[in-house]
Amino acid sequence: MILPIKKILISREELEQRITSLADEINQAYRGEELVLISVLKGSVMFLTGLMKELDIDVEIGFLYLSSYQGETAPQTKINHYHLPFPDIKNRNVLLVEDILDSGASLACAFDICQHKEPTSLKTCVLLVKKDCKKTKTPPVDFKGFDIPNEFVVGYGLDHREKYRQLPYIAVPDISD
Repeated sequence: MILPIKKILISREELEQRITSLADEINQAYRGEELVLISVLKGSVMFLTGLMKELDIDVEIGFLYLSSYQGETAPQTKINHYHLPFPDIKNRNVLLVEDILDSGASLACAFDICQHKEPTSLKTCVLLVKKDCKKTKTPPVDFKGFDIPNEFVVGYGLDHREKYRQLPYIAVPDISD
């Protein structure tokens, strides 16, 4: 059962178009080089998949499993890091792929983890950036998909209590917690 939504913020078509343009920007930035894409799980896996399909450079992927929402609709500042096998990124170009930047805590944590592994370069690619959100000290967003209002959103990998991830668009859910 698909739970009710209040409104669709970004359609499937808009997502596909912007992801294609982001891939073009990344292809130009890393032309002739190898790139390791590090996806921050679970939310960014659909974004990573869509992005990878549009890249025409040599890529490897890895995953960081971080969680900040723990079932809530507002981001938390405490980040849980679940250990997974991780590629060797020392002396390699790395692009962190994140679904959403709201508090900035998970992106900052992921950036710090990767930075300690001594990559040649470390940049970020974020699908959604919330406007007017109080962010912790975060790394710059090098490749950005969309600015969105400061609302809780789901779809295209983003969830509410593990629901809504499969939606092919970004939406504001109709939830009452």
